[in-house]
Amino acid sequence: MIKNELPETDLTLSDFRYDLPEELIAQTPVFPRDSSRLMVVDRGGEGVEHRRFSDVVEYLRPGDTLVLNETRVIPARIVGRRAVRATAEGETEDTSGAPVELLLLKQTENDVWEALAGPGKRARPGDSLSFGDGVLTARVLSVGEGGTRTVKFTTDGAVGTVYEALHLLGTVPLPPYIKEKLDDPARYQTVYAKTEGSAAAPTAGLHFTEELLERIEDSGVAVARVTLHVGLGTFRPVKETKIRDHVMHSEYISVTEETARLINERRRAGGRTVAVGTTSCRTLESVADDSGEVRAFSGDTGIFIYPGYKFRATDALITNFHLPESTLLMLVSAFAGRERMLASYEEAVKERYRFFSFGDAMLIL
Repeated sequence: MIKNELPETDLTLSDFRYDLPEELIAQTPVFPRDSSRLMVVDRGGEGVEHRRFSDVVEYLRPGDTLVLNETRVIPARIVGRRAVRATAEGETEDTSGAPVELLLLKQTENDVWEALAGPGKRARPGDSLSFGDGVLTARVLSVGEGGTRTVKFTTDGAVGTVYEALHLLGTVPLPPYIKEKLDDPARYQTVYAKTEGSAAAPTAGLHFTEELLERIEDSGVAVARVTLHVGLGTFRPVKETKIRDHVMHSEYISVTEETARLINERRRAGGRTVAVGTTSCRTLESVADDSGEVRAFSGDTGIFIYPGYKFRATDALITNFHLPESTLLMLVSAFAGRERMLASYEEAVKERYRFFSFGDAMLIL
């Protein structure tokens, strides 16, 4: 698993706080996607620009490479009942049929997944959980760090695979700060989502339309695609007071030989690598060597980027506005400078930008 080595820092969790009025937390996506607002931050300049996201093409140059995370959110939230309770004396049928919910985070091997369970007391090692009246059954194998569960699924034959069962029984999980019902689940997918495996969307990509991507490519910008399946590592809250003590949960990434070659060739020719979202950025930084060359790789990454990190493969970043004290805010603070980021967020609050998953965007150059 890829991890990073950073110099020690005295930064604490409180260094990444900011005040956000609750009414600025976006509850629904805008239409069309690229009509969201765009704050442009120039790391070498002063102040910010206020634009529309469709204007992003004006800031990209021929020769640049736009890097998209093509992961697709799966219906990772399933609600069922405990069918068998494990006891010290052996398995006993649980006649109560106690409700239980799983949020699938990561597939670790065939039919074995890492998940969060609620309530946890109904998903102890040895318990069996039933979903869809037995269409899908999960046996709890173990409890891991942070209360995660390792579960092994079986299907009853009515569906062929666990993924098919999830599409039959599951729902796409939305972040807990979104209280409104999402009428169209496709709005929590990017228009280029392809490879199933995420528990949450790479939300910076939600602003792109197919037409905007065509305009970008027509301008001489190449589009490269990578994969990071968003799991606990991306949205797990930081609990440690000292930032350097936080450990990221691993997530699966993939960069093909073709993608690596495209990015390297265009960067060597003077083009910039523009990461769409913190997930694309973390993928690039996970597979880049000290010279900035990107290599093909498929496997896990536990990279944690915070101020003090030296970026190797990312020249510009498109991102949303992130939660206070989150690893995502720490990453953008590493890229643009913590004080500059907090000042930009203060400006965004003043200008009534929309925050978080369905909110507005920022381009950092």
